[in-house]
This record gives sequence, structure tokens and C-alpha cells, in this order.
Amino acid sequence: MDVIQLLEKNEEEIVEKATGALERTPLKHYKESGTELNKLRLKKLSDLVSISIKKKNLIPLIDYIRDVAHERFESGFPIYEVLTAINVLEETMWKQIIKELPPTEFAGAIGMVSTVLGSAKTTLATTYVSLAGNTKMPTLDLSSLFKFK
Repeated sequence: MDVIQLLEKNEEEIVEKATGALERTPLKHYKESGTELNKLRLKKLSDLVSISIKKKNLIPLIDYIRDVAHERFESGFPIYEVLTAINVLEETMWKQIIKELPPTEFAGAIGMVSTVLGSAKTTLATTYVSLAGNTKMPTLDLSSLFKFK
């Protein structure tokens, strides 16, 4: 089994565990959002992680995260709350990888998940900074790893 198969096969469990972990964090806006909305958000992000790895294409993920950043910024979410939600999903994916894959595959699988979600976090941060300062921020050049527009 490779990382894509693992993520797709275990998506429901990963999303459930990530939702539970998110509920245990003291994040005001996510508590106000409620379990079902948070679960839908984490499922969408999980789907995009799998798609990004499978297609080696970050465009859909980056577009989604930019939209999320605008929405959450306008709704008054502090950036740390949104980053924490992404981190919760990432950690849950790592745990599933360690549980299901042989140790020889940990580095590659965790590396793929971390690269994809790292680009999501970078996009979120640069978008938040741009919105806060009304200036356009440069992005990291990850073109050697994935296709971009």
C-alpha cells in the first residue's frame, strides 16, 4: 500500500480523529463552528491532500487555501487557529502512516504529506499577511516539486 491508498482507505477514520482532536483544542472560532462543519472542512482538506499527492499538483489545494484564508480572515479567525486545524489533520495523517505502513516507507509518506500541507500553511500565512497589510506577498518557489499554474 502506498501513501495515496492509505489516505484514501482511511480517510473517514483520519477525519474523525482529526475532528476529535480539533474539538479538544481551545480554539474559539472552531468551537463556534461546531463539529459537523469542522468535519466537512477537514474532509475537504484531506481530499485535497490526497489529490495533490496523486496528481503531483498543488493548484487545487492552493486555490482552496487562499479562499479559506480570505473567508477566515474576514470572519475574524486568528491565523493560529487555522494553522492549528491544518496541523491537527497533518498529525493525524502521520499517526495513520506510522500505524499502517512499514518503517521503510515512513520518510517518503510523511514527507509527501508534510510537503503538501506545508505548502498549504505557507499559502495561508502569506495570504493572511497580504490581507492584513493590503500588500501582495511573494510565495515560495515549489515548482520543482509540483505543477503550478
